Amino acid sequence: MTAAGKGAVALVTGGGTGVGRAIARALAAAGYQVVISGRRREVLEKAAAELAAETSGQVHALAADVGDPQSVRALFDAIEQTFGRLDLLVNNAGVSAPGVPMEELTFEQWNAVVSANLTGAFLCTQQAFRLMKAQSPRGGRIINNGSISATTPRPNSAPYTATKHAITGLTKSTALDGRNFDIACGQIDIGNAATEMTQKISTGVIQANGSLAAEPTIDSAHIANAVVYMASLPLDANVLTMTVMATKMPFVGRG
Repeated sequence: MTAAGKGAVALVTGGGTGVGRAIARALAAAGYQVVISGRRREVLEKAAAELAAETSGQVHALAADVGDPQSVRALFDAIEQTFGRLDLLVNNAGVSAPGVPMEELTFEQWNAVVSANLTGAFLCTQQAFRLMKAQSPRGGRIINNGSISATTPRPNSAPYTATKHAITGLTKSTALDGRNFDIACGQIDIGNAATEMTQKISTGVIQANGSLAAEPTIDSAHIANAVVYMASLPLDANVLTMTVMATKMPFVGRG
């Protein structure tokens, strides 16, 4: 089994911005050769150059649409051709739908969330299995971004919540199916990491009782450090689920 860090190869989907970028930075600082993927090539290439400069590490940009099977296959083929293996996949890419009543959502909005959040994670996991089973040394690790929406929804968030609940099932199935091939799989559930996507949380977001309230956030570096810890374990040990959240956010308790 390949040791974590120090030359190991990691792929972070949605790695050009937000939590994905923070995870890529921490992995590069820990010695990984990091590939970041996303749909916007310009954003990726700019992020890769900045992260490499910040960490003195190796960060590579490969554009891909995780909801497109051919694009995902091309991404993993490029990784195999360039590095010969993949040691860590972080399924982080995701989107959300407008926070409107369920009956106002369009099919296209629902489908976009399912495609990015769930189908994308499955397609990347499928290709990671193909590569991790065949490479030598065999095996690797997959870490899924579940979000605390994998446990408890916010109001008007059916598409996002449904996909994140499904990620928990994918994580467990992946952990089980990978067991005999030295492939470990875990999930990190994040509560209010401060990113551009979550800016409105700190100013006011709808609560279960219909009120609007500001919620505390945490630096995304805390999420990244947790991912590095999960990835640092030998393949015979696994964090199946971990929740990292703002201590005072209104999550644990009655809504």
